[in-house]
Amino acid sequence: MEYRQLGGSGFKVPALTLGTGTFGGGTEFFKEWGTSDVAEASRLIDICLENGLNMFDSADIYSNGLAEEILGQAIKGRRDQVLISTKGTFRMGEGPNNVGSSRWHLIRSVENSLKRLGTDYIDLYQLHGFDAMTPVEEVVGTLDDLVRAGKIRYIGVSNFSGWHLMKSLAHADKFGLTKYVANQTYYSLIGREYEWELMPLGVDQKVGAVVWSPLGWGRLTGKLRRNQPRPETSRLNHKLSSSMGPQVEDEYLYKVVDALDEVAAETGKTVPQVALNWLLQRPTVSTLIIGARNEEQLRQNLGAVGWNLTTEQVAKLDAASEKPKIYPYWHQAGFDERNPFPTK
Repeated sequence: MEYRQLGGSGFKVPALTLGTGTFGGGTEFFKEWGTSDVAEASRLIDICLENGLNMFDSADIYSNGLAEEILGQAIKGRRDQVLISTKGTFRMGEGPNNVGSSRWHLIRSVENSLKRLGTDYIDLYQLHGFDAMTPVEEVVGTLDDLVRAGKIRYIGVSNFSGWHLMKSLAHADKFGLTKYVANQTYYSLIGREYEWELMPLGVDQKVGAVVWSPLGWGRLTGKLRRNQPRPETSRLNHKLSSSMGPQVEDEYLYKVVDALDEVAAETGKTVPQVALNWLLQRPTVSTLIIGARNEEQLRQNLGAVGWNLTTEQVAKLDAASEKPKIYPYWHQAGFDERNPFPTK
């Protein structure tokens, strides 16, 4: 396993992280992802550790806390061998304060996550979304307090716009507070908008990308092709899950899959392994969060590391997945002499 710096911190994380959204299946939405119990979760973690993958990502809303509980039980007795990443901000109760990134809710969320995980510290804690109702000063100050109290080691964000993140970083820098070093972001061969604003910000401010859904919400598993029915196990068959994920036009998807098939044939690797390896060569990427319903899926995804696509193969995938940029990015692309994009 390759280990990488998390943004501008001294913290090293594995190139692949196991996501725990498949643990529990405690709600209708998450049941569509997976239903791993403690025994199966423990087995998946065994395989991960055998292969050098020691980071596990969760969130309080995953199955209403059940995923964190199962993760906590599965790592019992080996907390010192693993890194835990989790998230908070989304609603976790009916009350008016049981949502957002206020001091009240963040402290409560961290304390509850610690209990469910069975630990006294979280290696990486991320805000699951931006809370426009709470002042940035309150949010950043609360996270700094939690870091200084030893309950969190590093902090990050998820699903922020560029200005959300930059405003927060500027406040932390001005007052000497703990800064975000991670951005848990959607990024895939069929979802490259991250490159337009957030990647240049990540390069400039040393914020590492913790990539969620690197296989495009299950579309790059190699099972979706022209004129073929979707596999029965695809989450895209479920109305709730498919409607909440990124939307992708069929023809664009098939164009990218065609290129993936070509590169897979050249390398002797699978389509998802190629798609993951392409991401691992992109600027700012610290780790990819992979999911697995079972051992077979996990072992296949682990095969994405330990080798690299050639420059020509990367260029082929770049060309197949390139989409017209929206303004102002298409205009900025014409001034690459002084304002180059990180991927050029």
